[in-house]
Amino acid sequence: MFAKVTFAALLSVMAVPAMAAQCDVTVEGNDAMQFNTKEIVVDKSCDEFTINLVHTGKLPKAAMGHNVVITKAADKQAVATDATSAGPANDYIKPNDERVIAHTDLIGGGEKTSVSFKTDELEAGGDYDFFCSFPGHWAIMTGKVVVK
Repeated sequence: MFAKVTFAALLSVMAVPAMAAQCDVTVEGNDAMQFNTKEIVVDKSCDEFTINLVHTGKLPKAAMGHNVVITKAADKQAVATDATSAGPANDYIKPNDERVIAHTDLIGGGEKTSVSFKTDELEAGGDYDFFCSFPGHWAIMTGKVVVK
C-alpha cells in the first residue's frame, strides 16, 4: 500500500538551493548623457558591492567623460558643485571627500572601469543617490541607490 503524500510535504523534503545575493551591477553611460538605469540595488548581505561602468559612446573623456559617484542624497549637490573645481585630474571628485561613499574613475567612449566598496557604511532604507560628476551631468545622469 502507498502512503498519500501531499504537495506541501513533498516540498518540505526537497532540497531548495539558496539564492545568492547579487553583489555587482553594470551601469552604462552614453554620449547622450544618459545612464541605462535609474536605480542600483545593493543587498546588505553582500560584504562588498561592485559597480562596473561601461561608456557605450564614442566621445573622449575630455568631451563626454562619465563616472559613477555614490553619496547620501542630501550631499549630492554639494559634492557635484565641488567636483568642478576638483578637475579632470581628480576624476571630478574632491580628493578625500568624506561625503563620497564610492566612485569610479572617469572614462571616455569605449572604456570600462569598476569600483568595489564595503556595504557596512550603507543603511537599509537609507537615502542614497548615484550620479556622474562630470560638469553639467549630475542633474541628468542620476538615480537612486536602494539598500535592502
